[in-house]
Amino acid sequence: MQEKTRCIASLLSVLCLTAMLFARVAPAQDIPAGVGEGWLPEFNHASSQILALAEATPAEKFTWRPAPGVRSVSEVYMHIAIANYFFLSKTGVQAATDALSKVTPETEKKVTEKAEVIRWLKDSQDLVRASYPKADLQKKVKFLGKDTTVEAVYLRCLVHSNEHMGQSVAYARMNGITPPWSKSD
Repeated sequence: MQEKTRCIASLLSVLCLTAMLFARVAPAQDIPAGVGEGWLPEFNHASSQILALAEATPAEKFTWRPAPGVRSVSEVYMHIAIANYFFLSKTGVQAATDALSKVTPETEKKVTEKAEVIRWLKDSQDLVRASYPKADLQKKVKFLGKDTTVEAVYLRCLVHSNEHMGQSVAYARMNGITPPWSKSD
């Protein structure tokens, strides 16, 4: 029994030393610009990854979907763009409300050409970037049937972008596309 206990203790020691070694090596990796630097830098980071992935995706893959009834590649990107405008409209940004006035229930499904999808993405992301520094973050607003603040709506915008960026990475990998920021994978 003591031999077994010594063996387990030795194994745990090796595992702890290995973990400590990796913990010291991890910070040496390149940390992307914007990570941990606040809301706008985080949004810029997520947005640049979404845009880079859209640009790296061949045009013929924009209509690909993993299964019937699931959003296609272009529909995911259009969903992000339209949602950006929706979120901003709830904070009182008039340009977002104007952009939404051009959106129909079919827009997400009808805009499939790569260049047009990327234009929608860029325009919506640029409006978010331009609006955030001017926003009254503590202003009370109604959002999804609840009383909240402009800051909470912007947070939802960031979380939403990251959620669908992850979805887009999965779509890309299923199509043999490596995200540009992880070319060493």
